[in-house]
Amino acid sequence: MQEIIISVGIDIGTSTTQLIFSRITIENLASSYTVPRISIVNKEVIYRSEIYFTPLKSLTEIDANEIERIVKQEYKNAGITPEMLKTGAVIITGETARKKNADEVLKKLSNLAGDFVVATAGPDLESVLSAKGAGSDKLSKEEKLTVANLDIGGGTTNIAVFKKGIVAATSCLDIGGRLIKIEDGKISYIYPKIKELAQSNQIHIEVGEKAEIDKLEQICTLMAEQLSMAINRSTRTNQHAGIYTNEGKPLPEELEIQGLTFSGGVADYVYHPADDDWFRYGDIGVLLGKAILKNDGIKKVQQFQAVETIRATVVGAGTHTTEVSGSTITYERERLPIKNMPVLKIPEEEEMDLEAVTASLIKQIPLFYTEGKLEQLVIALSGNFHTSFASVQELAEAILKGAQEIVNSEYPIVIAVENDIGKVLGNAIKVMLECRKDVVCIDGIHAGSGDYLDIGEPIANGRVVPVVTKTLIFNS
Repeated sequence: MQEIIISVGIDIGTSTTQLIFSRITIENLASSYTVPRISIVNKEVIYRSEIYFTPLKSLTEIDANEIERIVKQEYKNAGITPEMLKTGAVIITGETARKKNADEVLKKLSNLAGDFVVATAGPDLESVLSAKGAGSDKLSKEEKLTVANLDIGGGTTNIAVFKKGIVAATSCLDIGGRLIKIEDGKISYIYPKIKELAQSNQIHIEVGEKAEIDKLEQICTLMAEQLSMAINRSTRTNQHAGIYTNEGKPLPEELEIQGLTFSGGVADYVYHPADDDWFRYGDIGVLLGKAILKNDGIKKVQQFQAVETIRATVVGAGTHTTEVSGSTITYERERLPIKNMPVLKIPEEEEMDLEAVTASLIKQIPLFYTEGKLEQLVIALSGNFHTSFASVQELAEAILKGAQEIVNSEYPIVIAVENDIGKVLGNAIKVMLECRKDVVCIDGIHAGSGDYLDIGEPIANGRVVPVVTKTLIFNS
């Protein structure tokens, strides 16, 4: 039996803001008389909004009211209400994530968009979502190639590399089409890193001067060469390290990229070069697309057409953020949904020793205080080392010894395990606590330190819950 859930993706990028709504189909793929195996079997975009220029009040502030107006109008156009949504993501990306009120805007939209829609940001997550929206993961699996997707937006280029459909590495550079802006034929804005890149190559450029095609082409050539270095097709210079967003890390040098896809607003001008009206969008995006197309290092890699280009991130956000838990789980229905829980990860080397499990919890729980007070968190572990009934009971006892602070708090005990022991582990903890404490224990979910987890209301006749694993990191 199938069940349909509706998802939203909202992407507020450096250049553009857009929404999609999608229909996600889940189904029990197990045969009769066996443990249910609920999986997502189909994802279909059912509505695409117009593409809006991201409204700004200034160079440092997003126009939150205008963003809200756009979102409300597109909900109305789609015939969707927040109450109809079961999952989704609101993400703020690229240079816009550095605006001073980015956190405030996300919280506002998260509340507007439904009980389970989540606010997410962070270059690693954005890289993966845009690549999945572009179809790069599927391409790498089908073609058996190591495929990198370059999502080239207004402020950043997000790179995700897939091997056989699995994420192998991610990276993010401050290379984008709106890092130099043009108004009335003159340069109105230059991103500091790009100015430094130009000057180090003896190209002098200033705000207020005439926008000269030849000079800007030279700068775009330098920017394209930085992308070639990033995918290991050109020798990295000393200056290259400074181009990464937030002092981020490059891709491993030993990683050999065999295929490329391009997404983001600039991608259309990589796949379909323009030959006139270079400043049609008031920036260098068209020129940057041309420079990428001509770069010798990039040309050496086999190129594939992306499924989505300018909409890749929003499609990824709306269709690829959601997982479903395993079917052997324990939960208290009235406690769901729970949003924005930081993950306390018990390392696998500690998980093997039950005393180390207790010690790890005692040591880590104080790290999750906010203003001196414990907040709701989720304990994550693999569940691979204690799988018999007796050993799960011992694991439950070790967790409770280490998590007494949670037991004594107002919050439920929430646990996410990778192995399918969620039901027996959750029930064991409930029995040990004589059902005096609410317990939510889900399985089939991988989460690491630094992640945040959202658990939605049960679906599929209560057999599974939708889960979003995300990173709430704001660029500074």
